[in-house]
Amino acid sequence: MDKQAVYDQLKVIKEQLDQTATQFTDLQAELTQVFEQNAELEIENQHLRDLLRELQKTLPEAPETQQGLSKSRQILEKLYEEGFHVCREFYGTRRKQDEECAFCLEVIYRDQ
Repeated sequence: MDKQAVYDQLKVIKEQLDQTATQFTDLQAELTQVFEQNAELEIENQHLRDLLRELQKTLPEAPETQQGLSKSRQILEKLYEEGFHVCREFYGTRRKQDEECAFCLEVIYRDQ
């Protein structure tokens, strides 16, 4: 093997290593972002649980209200009114600009 071939092979390996290092750095940044988002969601989830506990304490013990909603649906309605999704598709996420969600309304008011 001549010197030029060795040099060319080393150059190719160096380029591959540089490319791998760049991929590693990008992957590391994405993983960090996922961990941060996960931590934020865990905190928001805990806040929602705390809010749910508070709402459960404030609701009357009667199984049905004048509106015909059970205690659990009243809680879902209250969470919805505070700007959170209660539907299966988006549960726990904030409703953007308090837009209506047909899925949430179906969960709260079906079978009345």
